[in-house]
Amino acid sequence: MPQVTDICDFLHRLAPLELAEPWDNVGLLVGSREQTVQRVMTCLTVTPETVDEAVREEAELILVHHPFPFHPLKRVTTDTPMGRLLSRLIRAEISVYSAHTAFDSAARGINQQLIERIGCGDIRPLVSQPPTENVSANGSARYGRFLEPRSIGQIVADLRHLVGRLVPRITRGSDAPVQQVAVACGSGGSFLQAAIDKRCDLFIVGEASFHTCLDAKAQGVRLLLMGHYASERFAMEGVAERVAQQFNTLTVWASRDESDPLEYCSLADNSP
Repeated sequence: MPQVTDICDFLHRLAPLELAEPWDNVGLLVGSREQTVQRVMTCLTVTPETVDEAVREEAELILVHHPFPFHPLKRVTTDTPMGRLLSRLIRAEISVYSAHTAFDSAARGINQQLIERIGCGDIRPLVSQPPTENVSANGSARYGRFLEPRSIGQIVADLRHLVGRLVPRITRGSDAPVQQVAVACGSGGSFLQAAIDKRCDLFIVGEASFHTCLDAKAQGVRLLLMGHYASERFAMEGVAERVAQQFNTLTVWASRDESDPLEYCSLADNSP
């Protein structure tokens, strides 16, 4: 049976931690590298629901996108929600590994997958990073071109095919076909100026602030907001498949209980 360290090594080859942003907290965050592993769960975020599932299904390792913990902790007690989750994981001997922004930026990471799946070619990093040994296509976010201009409707249809249920929002503006597009999963609004500098017609992100949306509209770049969950969760399902292929003795699954914390309100009930 593989150990946690074997799976960490594989994930490091998939998403070298050197690609992570300086502010990030990546790698093995909870647990022991020497622990033997039989059952692995992937998810986007460590939550009460995903911890319940991992404990119930007797996982020894959680591969999560968003780091847990993210900020430094002065104490771990059951007085706080994070402390309670960490205590449960430690008691159940469940390790936690996160690649986060390293996986965002990796050569086969989330942004690369996202822009490929909508049909772009000539794909390049939107913001380049210094060269890293044995890593190609270094850089944050991605941009590329369609062989033939495409409508927003066609692009949204491809995104829905990739992520399932999707209710995107887009800044108001021209309905002209899109030729050049940039993508930045999660909270990707900070890359807006880079997308403008690359003369992109459309910038696809998970989420962005109100003022970033105003800035995009003012500068003539359509900004499409997929939702943070939708822009990243699909990739953790892919990680489950890759780990299962690499370690055929493992039982690996993407969390079945995880869901988007946001939902659209129904207008059917108009009661005060």
